Amino acid sequence: MQRNKAGSSVGSQITVVVADDHEIVRSALRAKLESAESPEARFVLVGEAKNGLEAIACIKETQPDLVFLDISMPLASGLEIIHDLRRWSPHTKILAFTGVMASGLLANVTASGVDALFSKVTDLQLVFDKLPLILRGGRYIDPELVELIETGEQIPELTARERQILNMVVTGKSNKEIARLLHISPKTVDKHRTSFMQKLNVHSLAELMARAVKDGLIDPYF
Repeated sequence: MQRNKAGSSVGSQITVVVADDHEIVRSALRAKLESAESPEARFVLVGEAKNGLEAIACIKETQPDLVFLDISMPLASGLEIIHDLRRWSPHTKILAFTGVMASGLLANVTASGVDALFSKVTDLQLVFDKLPLILRGGRYIDPELVELIETGEQIPELTARERQILNMVVTGKSNKEIARLLHISPKTVDKHRTSFMQKLNVHSLAELMARAVKDGLIDPYF
């Protein structure tokens, strides 16, 4: 999609990347994009990704106008993808989907600067009805998700490395095992571990696991 100096669209083509680890979701979005009628422009699918690393590489290569992003995918989390996306393709509009209803995670995704956030049970037509708003620079967060964020307990923001090590810890890996897998020292692992436990105000592995499950911090792909 061509842009003027202010960043607004002046062309008739919107390039799109779809990033979701489920083929059935990608197929549904692909079909909807092909049949969608938009007052803004026609949609052109320029890439698909089934995991986080593919998503980052695809977005970096294609620099799309719009990305449909599942925030829970293997190999890289949604927050990691959003961080890299903002670095490599800052103009791209991010429309995120989630099946996770943990208020802390939803708050972090919202704070990351996504342009839209929908539950995965949202009717796809509603999503496409909101696209003109999003493409014009507006923002839309599913009201049900907003309510969950406002009524739920907020969680401290963890770094990408802290979240990675947290997931390894809750699967039973020792500091030495984590250090070997990540090619860092056990001392560095212990430093990150101490940091996220302090942030989450937990003092044992049992408390950490309970808090991680409640707040949606555990990546199902670890």
